[in-house]
Amino acid sequence: MARILVVDDEIGIRELLSEVLYNEGHAVEQAENAAQAREARLRSRPDLVLLDIWMPDTDGVSLLKEWISQGLLDMPVIMMSGHAGIDIAVEATRIGATDFLEKPISPQRLLKTVSAGLLRNKTILPDVKTTRNPVKDTSPSKNNVPWIEESCLVPVEYNAGCKLGSVSLDLPLRDARDAFERVYFEYHLMKDGYSMTRVSERTGLERTHLYRKLKQLGITTTSRKRNVDKG
Repeated sequence: MARILVVDDEIGIRELLSEVLYNEGHAVEQAENAAQAREARLRSRPDLVLLDIWMPDTDGVSLLKEWISQGLLDMPVIMMSGHAGIDIAVEATRIGATDFLEKPISPQRLLKTVSAGLLRNKTILPDVKTTRNPVKDTSPSKNNVPWIEESCLVPVEYNAGCKLGSVSLDLPLRDARDAFERVYFEYHLMKDGYSMTRVSERTGLERTHLYRKLKQLGITTTSRKRNVDKG
C-alpha cells in the first residue's frame, strides 16, 4: 500500500481516480488546487503524486518546478491533462515528472503507470515482517496508533490476535479495510441520525460516492429504529 496524492480541480476526476486507487489498497488524499497540494505534500509525505497540469491558481508544471527548486521532489510525480500538448508533457518529464497521463484515463492505464512510478520511489518503508525490532522511539506506538497494544507492534510472525477496535489485524488487507469501513460508516450514520448530507460532509465524500460506498459495504442507509417505528 502506498500514500498517493491526487491533485485535480475537477471533483469528478478526483473521485474516480481515488476510488480506483483505493480499491487497490492505496491510501489516497485529494487536493483541488496547488495550495491544498502544498499542504498535503508537507503533511502526509505522499509516495506518489498525480498532478493535473491545468489548474485555476497555479498550474501543475509551475508547482512541479516549485517543488524541485525547494528540494521537495522526493516522490514520483505523474502529470495529467486532457488539453496539454505533447510539448508540455515532454517539458514536464524533462524537468522531473516521472510520467504523463492523458485524460480520459482508463483504470488499467492509471494502475499500470502508478505501479511503474512506485517502483522508482525509494522512500516506501519496508514491510513490518522484515523489520526485526520495530518498537523503538521512532516507530509507531500506542500513543499515536489508537487502540493497538504496543505488544502488537512486533513482527507479525511473533504475534497474533491483535485488533484495531473490533477489526482483526490478521485479516487480509482488503477484508480488514472493508470491516473497518463498515464500523466507520455505521458509526457516523448513527451519530448523524442517518442524515446523508451530514455524513457526506463529515466523511468528506461526495453524496453519490458515499451512496455507492455504503451499497458496496452492504450498509443500510435507514436506521433500524426508524424502520421499527414505521412498522
